[in-house]
Amino acid sequence: MVKIAVFVSGGGTNLQALIDAEKSGIIKSGKISLVISNKQDAYALTRAKDNDIKTEVVLKKDFASAHAFEEKLVEILKENEIDIIVLAGFMSILTKYFTDTYKDRILNVHP
Repeated sequence: MVKIAVFVSGGGTNLQALIDAEKSGIIKSGKISLVISNKQDAYALTRAKDNDIKTEVVLKKDFASAHAFEEKLVEILKENEIDIIVLAGFMSILTKYFTDTYKDRILNVHP
């Protein structure tokens, strides 16, 4: 089973659609294992918690650089053995470092 992380910044309607798709069997070979937000008050975190999905909040302002922020994201993803990342309304631009680290394993559903 592929472990999926969903990155969010807001209400999480796309996250909810993914959760519903997993529950209904549309997503057959993957499991949403982690939701990461760059906003502490994102309602998407509540949606995740209501569905027993682990959450993490990583605030860009807590880091000296975009690279340090992304290193923390990568650390969390590795700790959770994440295979695929879904960007579902994640309102932070990710650099080449991050996209190269997860080359061909990132899907943006909300540009």
